Amino acid sequence: MTTPFETALKKKHVVIVGGGSGMGKSTAELAAGLGARVTISSRDPDKLKRAADGIDGAVSVAPVDMSDEAGVRAWAAALGSVDHLVISASSAAHGGFAELPTADLRAMFEAKFTGPYVTAREVLPYLNDGASITLFSGVLSRRPSAGATGLGAVNAAVEALTKGLAQELAGKARVNCISPGLVATEAYAGMPEAAREEMFAQVGASLPVGRVGRAEEIAQAVIMAMSNPFLTGAVLDVDGGHLVKA
Repeated sequence: MTTPFETALKKKHVVIVGGGSGMGKSTAELAAGLGARVTISSRDPDKLKRAADGIDGAVSVAPVDMSDEAGVRAWAAALGSVDHLVISASSAAHGGFAELPTADLRAMFEAKFTGPYVTAREVLPYLNDGASITLFSGVLSRRPSAGATGLGAVNAAVEALTKGLAQELAGKARVNCISPGLVATEAYAGMPEAAREEMFAQVGASLPVGRVGRAEEIAQAVIMAMSNPFLTGAVLDVDGGHLVKA
């Protein structure tokens, strides 16, 4: 029996910036499994190739550096028509308000806000009817944490952008935002294993679901956002109950 997700995504062109790893890669796997034609993008061609080789379905790679505006413009033109754009690629800089270097703050804003802003703008002329754009923020936008005030502010900016674009692009594209909590992905591979597992355990124990998230769980929310034609301007909290915990 064909599911509504298969009906919505079969043969559609889904472009995922950040599709080489983590939540973006999991989204690519699900979309390809539902019959979509998937293009995964990031700055690292080798990572993209490894990811594509491990995904069953129609998956191609198209490297892009979101900080290179001219490069993004050329990349968007080469994609052809697009049905769904997902931008999961980002960067996080942690540090107290008085200690976080301004350069780190600007680099994070460039990666998590300005880069996606420019990328969505350059893909806009190539969007088909019924298209969607899905951005990523994070739970700190509305539950700030000491030592991550800058990251929370950038996440909040992404959510404001989502709501503004949903109005401005009405009739052209639906625009939604996924706000994950802590998710166990390769983003934390640089931490010592013991410290990483302790962090996951501590955060997980504080959540109503009792654990941190998995990449495929976030991907399921992205698929829903792409597939539901009545959803726009929404911020979907997929955070294990982080926002409602005591």
